[in-house]
Amino acid sequence: MLTMNHTEHFDLQRKVVANMTTEGWQNAPHVTYQYEPDLTETLKVLHRINASRAAEDKITVNTLLLKIIAEGLKKAPVMNARLSYHKGLVCGKVECAKEIDISMPMIMPDRRMMTVKVRGFEHMNLDEITEKINDTRRRAENTILDEAMLEASLYNSFQQLQKGKLLTVLGRLLGSFFGKHKIKRLKGEDKRRYESIPVCDRLTGFDIEQGTITVSNLGSLDRSLPGFVSLLDIIPPQVCAIGLGAIQERAAVQTGKTGAKVIESRKIMPICIAFDHRAMDFGDLIPFLKRCEEIFAAPQVLYDWLNEPKARETAYLKEA
Repeated sequence: MLTMNHTEHFDLQRKVVANMTTEGWQNAPHVTYQYEPDLTETLKVLHRINASRAAEDKITVNTLLLKIIAEGLKKAPVMNARLSYHKGLVCGKVECAKEIDISMPMIMPDRRMMTVKVRGFEHMNLDEITEKINDTRRRAENTILDEAMLEASLYNSFQQLQKGKLLTVLGRLLGSFFGKHKIKRLKGEDKRRYESIPVCDRLTGFDIEQGTITVSNLGSLDRSLPGFVSLLDIIPPQVCAIGLGAIQERAAVQTGKTGAKVIESRKIMPICIAFDHRAMDFGDLIPFLKRCEEIFAAPQVLYDWLNEPKARETAYLKEA
């Protein structure tokens, strides 16, 4: 008979992840595409932009990719959508969102991972995205993960009740507040002290509501790993998820100045795009890919995505 060395019951974070991913795999027919853009020239421009900036103002590769993804989504709005589908009646609808609110997995101070929602990518430039992400990380430092997730879970349970899913909600309550699987919550003075932190200085359920699309930078966990993401969870009612791998240096065929073909070392980023086949087909992905390729082919557009006209002018002069 097998002897267990250690048993650890699901905490709230694992409960939420297990519930959401199970629903996705039970309902969403996943299709994936492996996109491998060449970031060599784009990273050169990014380096020039960051050269004279303070550490807190530097544009990260993650921030840059989020901006480029948002620009691509503007050309392929069906990727930034929510799906409603009734299996029994074989009917459904896809609602494309005007806002681009990206759900981003983030490592919390206790080393657990939480997906936070960053709003407004449809109108933010690179500096604004940097500021928004930095502020989210700052507030995360003051956040107790279980308290924020419980707030979001209770709100989601209320939505499920409105849809008539009483048994689902009852099951959640039994599994979360009774028996050996119950959640440990703050009480008494600890709870009052935590709730006294202004909401502008900590994350709340509002910050971990589901976005319109999920983007996971898995490559940032260990930039030395040579692999790539090949499959992602689609979290309903979202219809798309994107996984960024670590930048890899590879040999690639390029056209030299004389027109001859040459082999060069290039910086390639593997990107996995997963979508719900009920909501879209591969052809719906093409406008997104073409827009991304336009940006990587002419990365000088990055200068137009900076905060101040003076900063753009200085960057242009450096480029020249």
